[in-house]
Order: sequence, then structure tokens, then C-alpha cells
Amino acid sequence: MKFDVLTLFPEMFSSLNESIIGKAIGKGLIEVNLTNIRDFSKNKHKKVDDTPYGGGAGMVIRPDVVYDAYSSIKNDDAKVIYLSPQGSLLNQDKVKELSKEKHLILICGHYEGIDQRVLDEIVDEEISIGDYVLTGGELPAMVLIDSVSRYIEGVLNEESVEEESFSNRLLEYPQYTRPEEFRGKKVPEVLISGHHENIKKWRYEKSLEVTKKKRPDLLDL
Repeated sequence: MKFDVLTLFPEMFSSLNESIIGKAIGKGLIEVNLTNIRDFSKNKHKKVDDTPYGGGAGMVIRPDVVYDAYSSIKNDDAKVIYLSPQGSLLNQDKVKELSKEKHLILICGHYEGIDQRVLDEIVDEEISIGDYVLTGGELPAMVLIDSVSRYIEGVLNEESVEEESFSNRLLEYPQYTRPEEFRGKKVPEVLISGHHENIKKWRYEKSLEVTKKKRPDLLDL
């Protein structure tokens, strides 16, 4: 899977070099390329924004710099996504769908957004990570890269992906590890019984119980 990110702040993505995603990059399972939109400014001060037509607060990113940045990595087979609070909500079904793509181009807005004309020209889909507004699209882009990468073959073992929260429209069951007793609380007996069918049944029942308590709305889908 190849991710190309158009951003004004490429240094923010250094965290992707850590942990599971960093290992996946190191193994060549995923590729993350960063393109600095500012590099395509024709202004001597590398200015990329201007005041909005019609007035109003803030600044808007110019369409020409975004288009030139996009053109530098354009691939007709790539899906182009604009991270925006106006987009459709990112959920596990969307994550699975996107993981089947070979190439994603992610556009990170900033300030008051990007000139609509270039969005209409190049964007295939707008995606939001929640009903709130952030200062830019960099954090949503990292969330999307992380969540999608988990479904790329070899990044995680298959069992981990199948049993985590939302994979079966249920939240994940409680997890336990050593020590067997902590502050007077013991690991449930069934988990140390070695009886795999009973463990499987217990985990399903606990997933259902946790979902009913924390996210009953998922059971209505």
C-alpha cells in the first residue's frame, strides 16, 4: 500500500516511524511519501494562502499550489482523499474498504481550508474522523494511515485484526496478562482453563456485554 500525503507540515508525520507502522514501513509493507505543498509556491516567501473572496476570517489555501503539488505525484490509479470535517465519517467498514486500494493520495487542509475549485478537480472523496474541527488535516491523515495499514497483509497477524473492536460490530472483550492476581483481583478462571471452546464463548459473551454497556448503538446497525 502506498500513501502520498500533501501537507504544509510534513514534520508532523515523524511519529509514523514508530511502533507497528514504523516496522511496516521498514519492511516495505507500506510506503508513506510526504509532499510539502509549500514547495510549489511561486511566491518568494513561499506563501500558499490568500484572503477569501467575499470576505470573512482566516486565509484560504490557493488552488494552483495544491494542484501543482498533486500533479507532481499524480497517478490515475490512485484514490484522492481530502481530510475534512465535512466528509463522511471514517469507520471500520471504510477502513477495510480503503485497505483494498493500492495507492491513496491524502490532502491535508489548513487555515480556513482549500479553494473549492481544486477540490472539485482532483478529489474523489472527503473523509472526516469525527464531528469536530481541528487546525489541519495532518492528524486525521495519520489516523487514516494507521487504521488502514493494520489491514495490510503482514502488518498484523490475522487473528489480531479479526478480534479487535468493531471488526464484528462488537467491542473487544477484556484482556488479561500476568500476574495472575493483582490487588486481590484474579484473572477469570476460564482464561487459564485451556479449554478453547469455553474461552471463545466467554470472549463473545463479554464482547456483547461490553458493547451493550458502552456502545449500544452498534447493536442497532
